Amino acid sequence: MRLFLLLITVVSLASAQTTPRPQIRGLAHVSLYVHDLDASLAFYTQFLGFEESFSLPGVNGHEGMAFIKINDRQFIELAPETAPSTDRLNHIALETNDAEAMRRYLASRGVKVPDHTPVGRIGNANFSVRDPDGHTVELVQYLPDGWSARDRGKHLGPHRVSTRMMHTGILVGQLAPAVAFYSGILGFVETWRGSPTPARLSWVNLRVPDGTDYVEFMLYGDLPGADHRGTQHHICLEVPSVPAAVAALNASPYRARYARSIEIKTGINRKRQANLFDPDGTRIELMEPATVDGEPAPSSTAPPPHP
Repeated sequence: MRLFLLLITVVSLASAQTTPRPQIRGLAHVSLYVHDLDASLAFYTQFLGFEESFSLPGVNGHEGMAFIKINDRQFIELAPETAPSTDRLNHIALETNDAEAMRRYLASRGVKVPDHTPVGRIGNANFSVRDPDGHTVELVQYLPDGWSARDRGKHLGPHRVSTRMMHTGILVGQLAPAVAFYSGILGFVETWRGSPTPARLSWVNLRVPDGTDYVEFMLYGDLPGADHRGTQHHICLEVPSVPAAVAALNASPYRARYARSIEIKTGINRKRQANLFDPDGTRIELMEPATVDGEPAPSSTAPPPHP
């Protein structure tokens, strides 16, 4: 009996170690809490030029949700806030080619997962887990009969400020656990570290294993309060020319309603960028894909605030 149990244990451990990881192809969407859905819709559609792909009605008397389309694979999800003056980030979503296989893989790596992979209200297979910093990470598989597939080729207007979400930035308190989760378990590949000072590391970029999108860790010694995280949690939209994108925004009729200045800067990563802020203060970063001189920015060797 003892030999039998030992064999079962060995087989189980071997199975867990050899459970293959499905693909993670890129960022599917970022879900943001908003205070006024109509105001947010106006910002993203009238100012940034995106179109609403589809929406969900509210339940139990709550306001509904809207899906802003960047391209056929990427969306910005606007959800009604659960409370005012709180973190605007609801969750980030990663696209996988097999959600159920991903659920089994994550379970084999000790990640807490649901008992099954449901099909959501818009017809895609999805489930959510928590990263070490408490961020909700949704894994989503676009199903052939889901709303995302149904909308393919639609709502891709010519006035979009961008056609791709390059990355999303999330707050990270301790680097090692975050790297263990995103790189060690999910298979992300670190591409760059940046900081304005050699004394302390500020950013770590990790690319999805089966695509070009990435997640940017925003490192903090002391994390800001929930009501001050909207300017740090952010969405980065790729644009071929930041000056051209800013010129188009300045020419938009919506510009008279946008009270902030729009400044073009060159970041520590040597890429031109400009920051916008939606009605809830969530930062929308416009960034060029290449450095200003074509040379890669050196990676920082500064120590993180916390290992």
